[in-house]
Amino acid sequence: KSSNSCLSRCKNTNCLLGTVPVVSWLPRYSIRENALGDLISGISVGIMQLPQGMAYALLAAVPPVFGLYSSFYPVLIYFIFGTSKHISIGTYAVMSVMIGGVIERLAPDSNFMIWDNETNSSIIDVTSRDAERVRVAAAVTFISGLFQIVLGLVQFGFVVTYLSEPLVRGYTTGAAIHVIVSQLKYTFGISPVRHSGPFSLIYTVLEVCYLLPQTNVGTLVVSIVAIIGLILAKELNAYLSKKLPIPIPVELLGIVIATVVSWQVDLNGKYGVDVVGLIPSGLQPPALPAVSLFGQVIGDAFALAVVGYGIAISLGRIFALKYGYSVDSNQELIALGLSNSVGGFFQCFAISCSMSRTMVQESTGGKTQVAGALSAIVILFITLWIGALFEDLPKAVLAAIIFVNLHGMMKQFMDIPALWKSNKVDMVVWVVTFILTVLFNPDLGLAEYIAVRQVPGILIFHSSATLYFANAEMYQDALAKKSGFNITKILSAKKKLEAKRKRHEKKNAKKAKKAAKNNAVDPGKVTRDMIFTVNDEAFFRNYNEVQLRTTPPTPIPLSLSLIYILVHFISPTSNIKLRPFLSVSSTFFHSISCPPALTCSLFPLFLPLSLAGVVDNLQTGGFFNEKVTKSCLFYTVHDAVLHCQSSRKLSQDKVILALKQRTSHSVLKYGSLLLVMNSMLLDEGVSRGGHKILYGCSHCCKCLSSYVNFTWRMC
Repeated sequence: KSSNSCLSRCKNTNCLLGTVPVVSWLPRYSIRENALGDLISGISVGIMQLPQGMAYALLAAVPPVFGLYSSFYPVLIYFIFGTSKHISIGTYAVMSVMIGGVIERLAPDSNFMIWDNETNSSIIDVTSRDAERVRVAAAVTFISGLFQIVLGLVQFGFVVTYLSEPLVRGYTTGAAIHVIVSQLKYTFGISPVRHSGPFSLIYTVLEVCYLLPQTNVGTLVVSIVAIIGLILAKELNAYLSKKLPIPIPVELLGIVIATVVSWQVDLNGKYGVDVVGLIPSGLQPPALPAVSLFGQVIGDAFALAVVGYGIAISLGRIFALKYGYSVDSNQELIALGLSNSVGGFFQCFAISCSMSRTMVQESTGGKTQVAGALSAIVILFITLWIGALFEDLPKAVLAAIIFVNLHGMMKQFMDIPALWKSNKVDMVVWVVTFILTVLFNPDLGLAEYIAVRQVPGILIFHSSATLYFANAEMYQDALAKKSGFNITKILSAKKKLEAKRKRHEKKNAKKAKKAAKNNAVDPGKVTRDMIFTVNDEAFFRNYNEVQLRTTPPTPIPLSLSLIYILVHFISPTSNIKLRPFLSVSSTFFHSISCPPALTCSLFPLFLPLSLAGVVDNLQTGGFFNEKVTKSCLFYTVHDAVLHCQSSRKLSQDKVILALKQRTSHSVLKYGSLLLVMNSMLLDEGVSRGGHKILYGCSHCCKCLSSYVNFTWRMC
């Protein structure tokens, strides 16, 4: 009974740590290592959130202050429940324009026309219109969050694997066109009717062209000056990026200068330039979303849920792989869902993550979710005390900020020639998705064998599925799970050790130059070998200590043989998923398994030469590089196994020779990793005693499991 009680408590604890990740990582937060970087990053991102939040609120067709609310509440919720350490949650252009389409459909200007006795004409009741639009935005955001929570609870995070990279990039590029067109009215100072539904973008462009003679010259001048100034400032920022500790807050400087000029010159009164207007101080009290609107927005809410999650998890996985940690896709769904559903009570609109803010958060030293929480505190300070100072900010400047920030999405048009060369099917997916998104709006564009004999020292992984974009992520996860080879932990250990090695090199370089100076040797001629001769024994002793602390609990195999069955086509978006294993070979094992004096073998890739199309796709997809070349290809599994066995002896000979030359300390804990990949069929006609035998490899492997057979070989 006591053991059952203990087990129950452990399960409850694990459930809590999994559902509320902040409980797991915050008590272990290192102030010394992370606090300064998170502080600088949080302030920098918070400063960016101000102009972007106000600008993207215009895209969502709600007052700018609600963009600030959407940059505060959801960020705090994600801090508690999110698993990505680097993505910046908040307003996002694509999500905002999708919400704007819903709002314009359910709360168009025509529904709020009133008669003005002073002018004897119809005018828009802006107060009533904005209040209704906020209700619509909150309702669709709340339902979107509920969808994400439910999908996360039923472990539906894998759905994002069916959003291929060409599809996502084509979709976001098409959505960017909608964003640009929607902001033309603020650039020219005109008032076109906002259309919704299929071909609405074409109708809007035609109406903008028709209204060009009514352009407000003052607004157009402000727009041109703001766009040129922002472009020049961003180019200067990029040029000075290596010399500055943090990037210049270009957007913040832009809105401050524009607000001061507008206030001094009275652009609104003298030249009719449209400005932001009243920004109430403080925060809005929570309110229940409009239940009566749920039925009208349920379809749009599901589209928002999928698109927002797809963008966030894609960006989160990129940085997780870069920094050696894992992102839980189902927990990310729950975190985003809670951010949106709770935000719906506080009049926020749906959020995702922004690439530009994420890059700033990462480049300025942000290392944990604390940076996001600090950015929310910056937004809170602005909202409570200084938000009213931006009431004279021209809306044309916010539109200019949106235009300039979309330059990254516009560069995605370069995908077309690249995909034409690498994979025409992916190019067709990109182009068709883009066209449909532009024409029909963003919300409409989206164990058989029982006995195994293993070759000592070789891990054989077999997948019967065809490798393509939808299962490429699952293939990578299955390989890591079945082999017990956790790449993210290894990369994290590698980065820590690499940083310590660099500090050691720098310290010894100073000592070497000092010693060379004392011995009358030119400091400019100090070589790397001289540097490593200084206190070499102490280094290897320290190296051993570090390696013992970073040693993974699961032994690392010397060789890994991937037997991939029924592969007749590998797209570039699929073979990229294998690159983490290649990066481990060329980075981790070079710096962790071996000291600088040693060399490690790379991943040989095994494919049958008869499938020339597969090899061509790997070539055009950028799979090969200077370290992983076609010389790593083998004709049969048997040849690959023989190579694995011979490379073991050669590697051991090199290790023994290097250790004798360098130091008497034993520093090699694990061997290097050898990857062998085969896309040939099993010979169904060969069997002995009910055991299937690989063609040409009868003495190497008597039987192959339908999913994985493996053996460890330790040096």
